[in-house]
Amino acid sequence: MSKDYEYMLKAYAESGGAPEVFKDSRVAHLVVHKNKVYGSHTVKGLVLEPRETETGVDISLLVEKGQKIEYPVHLCFGVLPDQGVQEIRIRAKIEDGAGVSLLAHCIFPNAVNVVHRMEAEIEIGNNAFYEYNEVHYHGTTGGVEVVPKAKVKVGDKSYFRTNFSLIKGRVGVFDLDYEADVGESSVLEMTARIFGYGDDRIKIREVGRLSGKGSRGLLKSRVAVKDNAQSEIFNELVASAPEARGHVDCVEIVQGNARAKATPIVSVLNEFARVTHEAAIGRVDKKQVETLMARGLEEEKAIDLVISGMLK
Repeated sequence: MSKDYEYMLKAYAESGGAPEVFKDSRVAHLVVHKNKVYGSHTVKGLVLEPRETETGVDISLLVEKGQKIEYPVHLCFGVLPDQGVQEIRIRAKIEDGAGVSLLAHCIFPNAVNVVHRMEAEIEIGNNAFYEYNEVHYHGTTGGVEVVPKAKVKVGDKSYFRTNFSLIKGRVGVFDLDYEADVGESSVLEMTARIFGYGDDRIKIREVGRLSGKGSRGLLKSRVAVKDNAQSEIFNELVASAPEARGHVDCVEIVQGNARAKATPIVSVLNEFARVTHEAAIGRVDKKQVETLMARGLEEEKAIDLVISGMLK
């Protein structure tokens, strides 16, 4: 085992991962440092093919028809030095009746000038599901730029869920751009939880198109910014089919000189569809902070605890 691989596993554990899964033959996994594949394992029904490039790795992921992968697929992407570029391109296809969950940890513990780009194209068949959970750990310097982009096509009677979490370490610059088109009787859920401080910059754009009859969609954002950090959230749900239902839910907490902006857009193009939204921006609830301070916490720690509770 190389030292870099050992350091990757150590950082993986610090970000909340369980390194022992990489020794479990029942669990598919992929470990990538910069543009090098350090570990790869697949299971029956799953085709996982990484190809190293000059700046990262191209990944082909296929879940074969009717196959439901029992255990989450564990992915670990990272850049250990203080500088570097990592570009991950994912082409995923979930065939009819198939399903898979993925857990990705992206780790940049020493970043001073690191760029991580992820571009995904995801095709989900009928009666299928795809879940992507992504956890980031960035260290304390804020010297990282993260640019994840995805285009998703969801078939009929299927399910697509994504959860993004960045609550450990500095954000740096974050620019997420996801779009999904949802078929008949299918469900879309996209959730983002981010805590920015210092001079972090956060931008989220999520678009869901409820194109199939009886489709459902939820776009949910929980973002906290303090010091001089800035956040901008753009969430859009478009319901163009009968019986389509959707909701946009955005909450941002602002402290100090931070700035936050939310733009929820709901469009209904069919008289039998319905989309709702709610957006709230403001400081931490005063009563919650006072309650914690009465129990002995300093004000700043009390505020951070309230924010942590919201993000979790």
